[in-house]
Amino acid sequence: MINLEGKTAIVTGAARGLGLGIAEKLAELNAHVIVSDLNTDGAESAVKKIKEKGGSAEAIVCNVADAESAAKLVQETIEKHGKIDIVVNNAGINKDKMLHKMNMTDWQQVLDVNLTGVYNVMQPAAVHMRENESGRIINISSASWLGNVGQANYAAAKAGVVGLTKTAARELGKKNVTVNAICPGFIETDMTRAVPDHVWDLMVSKVAMGRAGQPEDVANCIGFLASEQASYITGEVINVGGGMVL
Repeated sequence: MINLEGKTAIVTGAARGLGLGIAEKLAELNAHVIVSDLNTDGAESAVKKIKEKGGSAEAIVCNVADAESAAKLVQETIEKHGKIDIVVNNAGINKDKMLHKMNMTDWQQVLDVNLTGVYNVMQPAAVHMRENESGRIINISSASWLGNVGQANYAAAKAGVVGLTKTAARELGKKNVTVNAICPGFIETDMTRAVPDHVWDLMVSKVAMGRAGQPEDVANCIGFLASEQASYITGEVINVGGGMVL
């Protein structure tokens, strides 16, 4: 059985949806979870949910697109707990448009959060983990990194996350730090449930297992990658999508 007791984990974008599911799972596995999000009330609410289930968590507000804010998140966690064992870079946004309708603001904002935001948290965390010669970094990419209509900005950012993950895995491997990427498929969250019924049905039709995934499906994989059982797995890109990408 996986037990993360004594481990400190940061999860970005953890106020709701997939990030909340990940934070809840890590807490269930006995890690102390730093619930990080730009939404102060949402982060505090997530911490309350985790504690009501018997988990250990606290909130630190962070805008991952801002390098100073991200560095403060890492530094504050180290100062409070002496170490960071696990980082899950989940924070992300989408501004979907066809390429010919996309403007520079749509492009840049998605890159700033979904790619640069991952770097902003990873870089100071990697410095700390190198010194400790221990750590787990898990980046949330997407099945869209292979390309998806209406998501030029999002796909480019998530493809960048894959490249960043593989490079960091090469650089940090000898320091006993693993770096992996998860590519969720069509996962049921508040955001996906807001799409029209015909879009929902179309997306589900692309999934071999015939259903949308749950945040817990992704969180279970992350729990494993964060554990000692996954100590020899690094640089991998793992699809968690019920056969959406085959």
